[in-house]
Amino acid sequence: MKIPVQTRARGIALIIVMIAIFVLSVMAAGFALSMKVETKLAQNAQNEEQLLWLGRSGVELARWVLAQEKCPYDSLNQIWAGGPGADCETNGPLAGISLDNYQIGDGTVSLKIVDLERKVNINTASPAVLQQALNLMGVSPDEMSIITDSILDWIDTDDASHLSGAESDYYQRLTPPYYAKNAPIDDLSELLLVRGISEHPEIYWGGSAPNRPPAVFQHKLGFGHSPGQAPDYPFGLKDVFTPVSTGRINVNTADANVLQMIPGVDATLAQNIIKVRNGPDGAGDTPFTRVNQLAMAELNPQLISQLIGICDVHSSTFEVHVTARVGDSKREYIAILLRNSGTDIQVLSFYWK
Repeated sequence: MKIPVQTRARGIALIIVMIAIFVLSVMAAGFALSMKVETKLAQNAQNEEQLLWLGRSGVELARWVLAQEKCPYDSLNQIWAGGPGADCETNGPLAGISLDNYQIGDGTVSLKIVDLERKVNINTASPAVLQQALNLMGVSPDEMSIITDSILDWIDTDDASHLSGAESDYYQRLTPPYYAKNAPIDDLSELLLVRGISEHPEIYWGGSAPNRPPAVFQHKLGFGHSPGQAPDYPFGLKDVFTPVSTGRINVNTADANVLQMIPGVDATLAQNIIKVRNGPDGAGDTPFTRVNQLAMAELNPQLISQLIGICDVHSSTFEVHVTARVGDSKREYIAILLRNSGTDIQVLSFYWK
């Protein structure tokens, strides 16, 4: 039986048409996907611009908030610190303001403002203060001397090392090699390069360092650290030190660990200071307005006279975290502000994660 040529031609034409339709469908789908990706990229680029604009706007909002503070002190119950507001703020421009999801244009910003006078300035800390911080953490005495001397060597401008410290000749033998900074610390994470801390980053972070697996053997013997046990420090150097501040400690915002780094203040006195500033209801509404009011925390007058040059009830440097949101996009920006006076607030740095 023979198949007519016309019928066979029609069959081939049908196949060609189906193939063409399939190819065109694939091309159309690819084009649609490409357009979707391009649209998404354009939207993301637009969102990035909006997020940056919102981040800078959030910093300006933080500057405005700090400029409105009229209290004769800075404390944790104030609005800038996320508190309910002090008595000196209730009738001012900050009354009723919220630092969470503050609407700006098509997006929102959330602010977290932290004063840096609640910590000790690492660049001006004495050997005794460095050792006290490590002692409070529970760092072993042999590591303590290495870390203290190495931090001092990292900051000082000469190449002469302290007894247990390290200068560039030590760091040049490492892989990869690098040099000691021999200058003030700009970013506290530089401590992760310092001898003693570079081998034990949990001293910087507190607890177990990020991206570091826990030790196989975690059992504690009750004193020191057992072999193979990852040290579980109650806090890290990042929690009590800052590279930027006036050098004075704000007794209204410092935590118990930082307060114990003040010469002459032990755990009992630190808790007394916190108890007095928190008030009877624990709301933090009775902050100190002068350093000499530390007498209410049972500090003796002689010690208080020594602390006047070390402590303060004001803060001048602030770290601002701005979380900007536009639609489903989010980014965190960080700025360091210096308050020279009520309205003179400078931006020292601005960056994002």
